[in-house]
Amino acid sequence: MNVSGLRDNFGRLHNNLRVSVTDRCNIRCFYCMPERDAAFVPRAEILTYEEIERFVRIAVRLGITKLRITGGEPLVRRDLPELVRKLAAIPEIQDLALTTNGVFLSELAEPLYEAGLRRINLHLDTLDRERFRQITRHDSLDRVLAGLETAKRAGFHPIKINAVAVKNLIEPDIVPLARFGRENGLEVRFIEFMPLDAQGLWDRSRVLLASDIIEILSREICPLVEVPDADPRAPATEYRYADGAGTVGFIASVSRPFCLNCNRIRLTADGHLRYCLFAIEESDVKPLLRGGASDEAIEEFIRRVVSGKWEGHAINSARFVAPPRPMYSIGG
Repeated sequence: MNVSGLRDNFGRLHNNLRVSVTDRCNIRCFYCMPERDAAFVPRAEILTYEEIERFVRIAVRLGITKLRITGGEPLVRRDLPELVRKLAAIPEIQDLALTTNGVFLSELAEPLYEAGLRRINLHLDTLDRERFRQITRHDSLDRVLAGLETAKRAGFHPIKINAVAVKNLIEPDIVPLARFGRENGLEVRFIEFMPLDAQGLWDRSRVLLASDIIEILSREICPLVEVPDADPRAPATEYRYADGAGTVGFIASVSRPFCLNCNRIRLTADGHLRYCLFAIEESDVKPLLRGGASDEAIEEFIRRVVSGKWEGHAINSARFVAPPRPMYSIGG
């Protein structure tokens, strides 16, 4: 391993790689995908498992130790446990996790666990069936909740719940979701609505701020206390309930950007490396992977992308420009 690590020109050290395995999804959340006519990458352009494994093995030599599998919806990718088994076998990977909407989790939780996966983030905005249908344009809440139970029985820990905080929509869900987390040993994480939707629906006035949610939970459930000495590079700010019954997290990309502590890079399903979720530019590694390039050439490619990383996304300034790719095509 290269002891100097992956540092950008601002001194940030990168050890976290997010790998999207598909841009396809089996639900249609309005803040991520259009209801119909979504534009997907041709299957021939999607990286194979062997190509992903090779890229990851090269990246760990540069200091990558944390890996998250994303989509689209990663569970729609055929034989996903096969990829998990390959990645879990890489000794340098200290943390392997997956983000899913949970629709196929009942069928795949046990095979994924047996393949070496231990951590899951489940995307769930509401426990109300009608509002779930409104948000996802799918009637699959029962399947998601059944998948969650299957994952718990399989032994996954921790399991975190991710909920996107859209103003004038999820206010009725904040307290029920938080109570559900407290009662089931899950950490619910509220994510401020970000300008990554496919239809240009985002407006800052529709962002339900983390501070507002903290106020609601402190008033309706129990006072919240920020967790001291938290990892400054983690995207979520953690709070614990003052009575000791669990924690809740907030990913406040809009109101509290954490760009200066960012340690993440992203590989899209079609092989583009991105230094930021909101990046306007990206670099295609697929020609190297498929063109016989050496590991050293790919190492240099990764270093070049990281060294060119910008200071931050400037989401709260007039300079901000939304990325040309929507969230489902970038990877969570």
